[in-house]
Amino acid sequence: MTDDRRRASFLGRTALVGVGFTEFSRDSGRSVLSLAAEACRRAIEDAGLPRSDIDGVVSFSVLDDSVASQAVATVLGLPELTYVLDMNLGGQAPSFMVMQAAMAVDAGLADAIVIFRALNGRSGTRVGSTEFHGPAGQYRYPIGFSAYPQYIAMWARRYMIETGATYEDLGAVAIAQRAYAQANDRAVIRGALTPESYLASPFVADPFRGPDCTTEVDGACALVVTTLDRARDLRHSPAVVRGAAYVLGNRSGLDIGDALLWKDYSRNYTSLLAKALWASAGLGPTEIDFAELYDCFSSTVLFGLEGLGFVGRGEAGGFVRAGNTALGGRLPTNTNGGLLCEGYLHGMNTVAEAVLQIQGRSGERQVPRANSCVVTSGGMMDGSALVLTRA
Repeated sequence: MTDDRRRASFLGRTALVGVGFTEFSRDSGRSVLSLAAEACRRAIEDAGLPRSDIDGVVSFSVLDDSVASQAVATVLGLPELTYVLDMNLGGQAPSFMVMQAAMAVDAGLADAIVIFRALNGRSGTRVGSTEFHGPAGQYRYPIGFSAYPQYIAMWARRYMIETGATYEDLGAVAIAQRAYAQANDRAVIRGALTPESYLASPFVADPFRGPDCTTEVDGACALVVTTLDRARDLRHSPAVVRGAAYVLGNRSGLDIGDALLWKDYSRNYTSLLAKALWASAGLGPTEIDFAELYDCFSSTVLFGLEGLGFVGRGEAGGFVRAGNTALGGRLPTNTNGGLLCEGYLHGMNTVAEAVLQIQGRSGERQVPRANSCVVTSGGMMDGSALVLTRA
């Protein structure tokens, strides 16, 4: 990719302006369509836009666990769509979806686009279960390699072998994020977590204990994207899309278990896209005030801190244990409690938290200086990222 392509025209000219959530629960008792429509309605209202101004809808799903963008537009009563997009992606999608929407409004294909992720991820098909597989499941299942936590546990163990990281390093991530969750009414998991109670927790898939694993929920989250010029006149200060990148590493894309083909289990996609991301934003790690890093498991936070260049190889665990990711630390990270605690909406709520922080709307967990943020979407082989800034 050339430097000219990295400096795409939508960067610095588009913004996120509205955020909407449903309740996060373990059993919504509702259709996914109802959840999606509620989150989108709330995001549009939060932005201060009439629904008639929304002319684009964007979303994603995995193995048909959600609903079509067109269906949501119909339920919302949107008068006309000029841009619609549904993609078959998982956790790598949210930042990538923001990129697609930002490019569309910058190109004049739409004026304002709502992006949503909705699913009954706890009461319906669960990503952590053996139901959630893909075309290669028939080859993994006979040897007992059948659930997503097992796949990612292999990455975490290899990282630990290569870098000397410990269980305590994984635990430090879970403990730091639990502290944030205690100040977040949306978080499903809010109980106190100490080093002792962490180590006493049973293993799910070694080296992961329960607190290392994402919290599956039913719910929905939505965001609104428009041009920066229009965003300046809306209800909240805009979160400007300053940088963006996506990468698909070599030998990826077969299905959810294709980690078996990856060459280096001690690194993930953040190592591949970091250079392009920082070049697109014209900023570097030292200029970032806080981070919202995808955390399907605690290890992915360590991967992201190192892959994006915030710390050196093998230094992420010590960085977290020293308090650097806490509210008063060098790089407050996953300030909503992350997917580990708030709930697993495949990272859409990770982007939403970044927007709320940039806008100064995060209450007790508000970062004192929140002028710039990096957001990642994706756990291992492919993923996307954004740099968001205040206008």
